[in-house]
Amino acid sequence: MNHRNSPRAGFARKLLPMMAAAALLQGAALSAHAAGSVVLYTADGLENLYKDVLPAFEKKEGVKVNIVTAGSGEVVNRANVEKDAPKADVLITLPPFIQQAQQSGLLQPYHSVNYKNVPAIAKSPDGSWATFVNNYFSFAINPEVVKNQPKTFADLLHPDYSGKVAYSNPATAGDGMAVIILTTSLMGEDKAFEYLKKLEQSAKFHTKGTGYLDVLLSRNEIAVANGDLQMDLDDAANGGLSLKPIFLAAEAGGQPTTFQLPYAIGLIKNGPNQEAGKKLIDYLMSTDVQSKVPDIFGIPGRTDVALSGKNGAAVKQAIEGVKLIPVDWNQVMAKKADWTARWKSEVIGSSGKPIEVVKPK
Repeated sequence: MNHRNSPRAGFARKLLPMMAAAALLQGAALSAHAAGSVVLYTADGLENLYKDVLPAFEKKEGVKVNIVTAGSGEVVNRANVEKDAPKADVLITLPPFIQQAQQSGLLQPYHSVNYKNVPAIAKSPDGSWATFVNNYFSFAINPEVVKNQPKTFADLLHPDYSGKVAYSNPATAGDGMAVIILTTSLMGEDKAFEYLKKLEQSAKFHTKGTGYLDVLLSRNEIAVANGDLQMDLDDAANGGLSLKPIFLAAEAGGQPTTFQLPYAIGLIKNGPNQEAGKKLIDYLMSTDVQSKVPDIFGIPGRTDVALSGKNGAAVKQAIEGVKLIPVDWNQVMAKKADWTARWKSEVIGSSGKPIEVVKPK
């Protein structure tokens, strides 16, 4: 996994999907229709795992896996645009976008034999999706720059962070929508949007996806960003980036709080190579692959695979003392459109602030 042993390598890894998504998508579309290939649309953050496990699948099955990586909402939007002529076979993305894909009829129910050890709460009853890699929503800082780690949401309003905050667009990124989910859960909807409006005074911009915010943190272009625990820990350990995941409390003296934000996997309906797509899902949910999930600081989606090893211990340490709250994803789906519209009107307003930044200047 030495492709990410330097900041430059990590930077390239994250910029590629942002700068060349269209080219990648076009290439993947052409390959999808070629014999012996399968196309995976995936949210960013799992690149190291794919690099580690997919070569064995390709060798065993005699198929090439073509990967298109983007923000979790963006990959679903792409699949939706292509709904009448799908170009991908497998989708991996975050809530609530996996539920959006299901409700939009993008997913083909498939009860993989390897879903049996995924808890009922972590998969769709009809087999449309299941948790692939469990994860937690987090924020992140550059510890070399931020000496007094923020403890609460109110701390982010301090003048020290003016122009140094960034988070991803809730319309296109699961981690961005997670900002709204957590703040509304802790503050109530109206107070949450009042808070986000105040926070906007310190926001530099908003990004289309979450992936390269870690790079901007490491380069000290911003001081605080949103993210997720798996990606942040992986980027710090394997990407050579200077960042530290943190969890915030609702108020001073309160307990830091977050919720699970898993990568979920599903079979795309009428994909060009469904049989290979099913085999890819079976493989990624296999014991062999799931046992490697802790290597990239993820939590196995299967309960019969332990969160073990040095990196598994790091995950346990990171979430020690953090309160986990449940999320009703059906309610989130019901609110998602209104929240997105309200964020654009009340938080962004007429400021003209960029909300779909795709590469650092």
